[in-house]
Amino acid sequence: MVRHNNQLPDNLPQLQNLIKRDPDSYKDDFHQQYQHFLSSLEVFALNPSEENKSLDELVMFIAQVAQCYPSECEKFPQHLVDLLKNHATTLDPIMRNCFVKALILMRNKNLIPAIDLLELFFQLLSCPDKNLRSFLQTHIINDIKNMNAKHKDMKLNSTLQNFMYSMLKDANPKAAKMSIDIMIELYKKNIWNDEKTVNVIATVGCFSKIMKVLVASLKFFLGHDEDEKGSDDSDSDNEVDLKGAIMQNRVNKKTKKRKKQLEQIKKQAVKAQKKKKNAPAFNFSGIHLVHNPQGMAEGLFKQLQSTNERFEVKLMHLDVISRLIGIHELFLFGYYPYITRFLQPHQRQVTRIMQFAAQASHELVPGDIIEPVLKTIANNFITERNSSDVMAIGLNATREICMRCPLAMGEDLLRDLAMYKTYKEKSVMMAARSLIMLYREQLPALLHKKDRGRLTEAQAERKIRAYGEVEVHETIPGAEALLKNSKEIDLGSDDDSDSDSNDGEWVNVSHSEDEGANGEDDDEEESGDEVEEDEDEDESEEQDEDDESEDEEDEEGEEDENSKKSLASEPLKKKTNNKDGEKSKEKDGVQVLDVKEAAQELAMTRIFTDEDFKRINAAQLKKTVTNARKRPLEKDRSEFVKLNNIEMIYKKRKHDKESRLETVKAGREGREKFGWKDGRKNENSSKTNRENRKRKNFVMMRHKARSKVKKSFRDKQKAMRKHLLHQKKMK
Repeated sequence: MVRHNNQLPDNLPQLQNLIKRDPDSYKDDFHQQYQHFLSSLEVFALNPSEENKSLDELVMFIAQVAQCYPSECEKFPQHLVDLLKNHATTLDPIMRNCFVKALILMRNKNLIPAIDLLELFFQLLSCPDKNLRSFLQTHIINDIKNMNAKHKDMKLNSTLQNFMYSMLKDANPKAAKMSIDIMIELYKKNIWNDEKTVNVIATVGCFSKIMKVLVASLKFFLGHDEDEKGSDDSDSDNEVDLKGAIMQNRVNKKTKKRKKQLEQIKKQAVKAQKKKKNAPAFNFSGIHLVHNPQGMAEGLFKQLQSTNERFEVKLMHLDVISRLIGIHELFLFGYYPYITRFLQPHQRQVTRIMQFAAQASHELVPGDIIEPVLKTIANNFITERNSSDVMAIGLNATREICMRCPLAMGEDLLRDLAMYKTYKEKSVMMAARSLIMLYREQLPALLHKKDRGRLTEAQAERKIRAYGEVEVHETIPGAEALLKNSKEIDLGSDDDSDSDSNDGEWVNVSHSEDEGANGEDDDEEESGDEVEEDEDEDESEEQDEDDESEDEEDEEGEEDENSKKSLASEPLKKKTNNKDGEKSKEKDGVQVLDVKEAAQELAMTRIFTDEDFKRINAAQLKKTVTNARKRPLEKDRSEFVKLNNIEMIYKKRKHDKESRLETVKAGREGREKFGWKDGRKNENSSKTNRENRKRKNFVMMRHKARSKVKKSFRDKQKAMRKHLLHQKKMK
C-alpha cells in the first residue's frame, strides 16, 4: 500500500477511510491528529463563543474512528462533556451541535454509558436553542427504545426512570416539560408502560406548579384506549366497499386498469376480514393503573377550587376527575354541587360539562346526591322557554346520567319528562322517548302505566336492585337455552370418573322454550293491557294496600303466573312431583332437577364452546323482543360518555324555499355551464345521426335495438317455422 503522509493531515476523510480499513498502520497519524485536537481545544476554551471549523472537523473525525483506538480515545468523551457543562449557554450554536452529535455517535457505538449522557443532555435544556432541545428529545426516546428492543432491561430502566423523575421535580421548566414529554411518549410506545410511570405522572405531574407540565399530565390521563381510538372515524374511512366496486366494474367499460383495481380491492377486503377475526389487543389507558384514585381525585378537586387558570384548564380538571370517579366508582360528593353551577344554557362548553356530570355518575353514588343535578338540568334546559335543541340536549344529558345511576331519578320528575314524548318538535320527542325506553328496562315502576309498554320476558326475569345491592349469578345467565337437545347429565353417582358404572339412571333434562314462550304470547296477545295492570297490581300488593278490587286482580295475576310456570316446567312433570315445594327430589335412585338447578349442573359439568355462547346470546336477545311492540333501545354503559350522545338531535333544519334558492344561485356563481359536453369544436354546427339517436325516445329506437341482438339457432328455427306457416295460410 502506497502512503501519502504529506496529504493525510489535511485530508481527514481520506485518513478516516484508511484507519477503518487498517487501524494499526495509521496509529501514528491518528495520534498526531489527536494531539492537534487537544491543543485546539485549549485555544477554543479561551473564547468558546466563536466558531472553529477546524476543531469541528477534528471532533467528528475522532468520533468516527474512536472504536478503532479505544484506549487512546478513553478521555475524549469527557473532554466534550466538560466543555458542554462549563460553557453550555455561551458556546456557539454550531459548535454545540457538533459536540452533541459527536457524543451521540459515540453513544451509538456503546463508548459512553447512557445515564451519563442523559444527565448532560438534561442540563443542556437551559440553552436557548429550540432545535437542539427537540433533537435531544428524539435521541433520548430512540436510545431508550433501542435499549429495550430485544428485551426490557429492568435494571437500566429503573435507573433511567429514577433520574427522569428527579428531573421532573427540577425547577427548570424546560427540563421538567421535556421529562414529562419523554415519559408520555415512552408510555405510548409500550416501553415504559408500567404502573410506576403512570403513578409518577399522577402524583408529580398532575400537581406540578409548572403549568405546561400540569396540562401535559392531564392530557395524558384524558387519552382513550387504543381499541377505542378512531373506532368511529378510521374504521368507516378505511372500510373497503367490495360490493360497490364489483357493481361499478360490472356496469362500466371493461379495461385492464379497472380489472387491476378490482383485484386490489378484493385483496384489501380479504386483509380487512382477517383483521376482524384476529383477537383484539387491549392496552388500557393510564387512568386504570393509578394506585390511589381517591386521593388523586380529591387532590385535583382541591387544586381546581383554588386555581385561577383559564377555563380550558378547569375543564381538563373536571374531565379527569369525572373519569376517575366513574371508572373507579369513587365518592366525591362535593364534585356534584360544584359542577351544578355551570349547568346553564349560555355557559361556554356546557355540553362537555354535562358529559362530565354523566361520567361522574355510577350506581354506588346515592340518588340524593345526583338528583339536584337532574333538577338543575330540567329547570334550566327542559323548559318550553328554550329552543328545541336546548331541550333535546337537556333530555339526552338526563338519559346519560340516569343510565349510570337509575336511582337518581324521582318518580314525579320522570313522569313530567315523559310527557314530552308528544312534543311538536321531533328532537325533543325522540329524546323523551329514549328516556322512557331506558326506564322501561331499568325501573319500569317509576313510569306511568301507559308508558311501560308490553312486558318482555327479559323484563319479567330482571330483579329490581336496591341501592348498593349486587346481583350474584349462581350460573351463567341464559344457560337454560342449552338444556334443549343438550347432552345427558349424570347425577346418579358422586364420582365423576366412574360415570359409566353408576347404579342409578340417567336423566335427560330438557326445557321447552317454545312452549313457554308461546303460552305467554297467547295470554298477552289477547289483552296487552292486562299485563300492565298485573304489573301495577303486583306492586300494590308489595306496598300492602287494602283495596279489594286490586286484591282480586292480584290473585288472577298469580294464577296466570302459575299457569306460565306450569307450561315452562311441563317436560319435567313426568319426572318429579313438587307438591311439597321441593326444588329437587330423588325417586328410584334418580335425582330430578328443576330448570335452574339443571342449568347450574350443566354449567358445572361441561365446558361451553363458542357455539354454546352464541345460542345463549340468541336466547337472551329473543327474550328482549318477546311480546314487545318494538325492539327495545339497548344502551350499554361504557367507561366514557360520548359527546355525540348528548349533542345528538333528531331533526332536519328548517330550510324554506327562498333560502334554498339563494344557496342554489350562490353555488352557480363562477361555475361552468352544467350539462353533458359533446366533442364538437363548434357549438353551432349540427350533430351526427349517431348523436341525435341518443336523444330520441327509446320507443322510437326499440326496433333497431332488437335487430342488433343475435338470435340463437333455436330462435331462428322458431322464427322460420312461424314464417313458413304464415306463408302457407296466405296461400
